[in-house]
Amino acid sequence: MTLDNLVGISLEPIAPDLLTIRRLLNAAQRNIDDSHLPGLSNENRFDAAYKAIMQIANAALQTRGFRTLTSKPGHHQTMIQSLVKTLDINFETVIVLDALRKQRNVADYSGDLVTDAAVKECIAQAQLLLDVALEKLASNLS
Repeated sequence: MTLDNLVGISLEPIAPDLLTIRRLLNAAQRNIDDSHLPGLSNENRFDAAYKAIMQIANAALQTRGFRTLTSKPGHHQTMIQSLVKTLDINFETVIVLDALRKQRNVADYSGDLVTDAAVKECIAQAQLLLDVALEKLASNLS
């Protein structure tokens, strides 16, 4: 399946805006930085790292000329799954990122606590994803 196949279902075409893409990647870095703050709860550290993952995935989609239809359910899942096409992320990593998405939903909607291990994994995945994005999108950002 291509990203074009998802137009009207979960994606819409847009004209890439380099300023917006740069802002998203800069915001992702700030959120990763915030996720390291020791005074924050695990839930807030996890949320900051997860938000960075979404910002990176959004920037990658926008670089390709798409954004998710946020009015439709599942836009976080779509952004994660699209990383295979936008940043050449392997399927195993997508499975890990999707598990983090599910953990975020459980924490947000049922108030479950986030473990130290989940926080550590989310921060690590956010940083790896940012590193890949900066490397793969560099030519699009100049």
